[in-house]
Amino acid sequence: MKIYHDDATHIAGITLKNEQKLEHNNMAFHVCEDEANVVTNRLALASTLQVPLNRFVCANQTHSANFYEVRQEDVGKGSHTMETAIEDTDALYTYEPNIVLCSFTADCVPVLFYHEHTGLIGAIHSGWQGTVKEITEKMLHHLIKEGNEAENFRVYIGMALSQEKFEVDEDVYEKFQALGYAEDFMYYKSETNKYHIDNQLTVQKQCERVGIPVENITLDRNCTFIDKSGFSYRENKRAGRHVSFIIRK
Repeated sequence: MKIYHDDATHIAGITLKNEQKLEHNNMAFHVCEDEANVVTNRLALASTLQVPLNRFVCANQTHSANFYEVRQEDVGKGSHTMETAIEDTDALYTYEPNIVLCSFTADCVPVLFYHEHTGLIGAIHSGWQGTVKEITEKMLHHLIKEGNEAENFRVYIGMALSQEKFEVDEDVYEKFQALGYAEDFMYYKSETNKYHIDNQLTVQKQCERVGIPVENITLDRNCTFIDKSGFSYRENKRAGRHVSFIIRK
């Protein structure tokens, strides 16, 4: 796995593809060959984090702009089976300690964050559809309105599909263009008649737009398509999924 942050109060990171593990360390039920393999992989992660798997919370992600506050009664949802996962949700946040929030990706942008003073943590799944629906900006704006000062967020934007590999047709380009602030993160390649979009930098811009200082944002620029430790749906439609995770101890 790759750890983005680890101190006395928070751990945040992402699991990696590993050919030595079951299903190459796939962490998601909806793309697995056998759910028992996913549970085994998740149990290994839980052991490394020294947190029981029944303290994990997962959602059934639908490329929405929906976010959900996790409370004590939600602990364990989606950890051992998809049937109990939080429905139709692509972002989770909580003020509770000792809960692992999860986001599953294979090219999409995972966003992890914590607030330095309020105990807030969160995990977001922002594929291109979530980005054009502004899930990150909408969720952060909501949390700032709740009293979490923007300048005290720490944000980690995890590994995702690079701009080089994220090529799209004009219809997707127009959706990003309509945001009004993503033009600098796109280019056109005449040889292929395709547009290339930097989804990570667009998401970072959404964080900046709500007032989070750029120096408080960390980007992992490894490409899930190019990096051998990455799961890429673009490369393989049957790819497994990483899980990005965050916990406040």
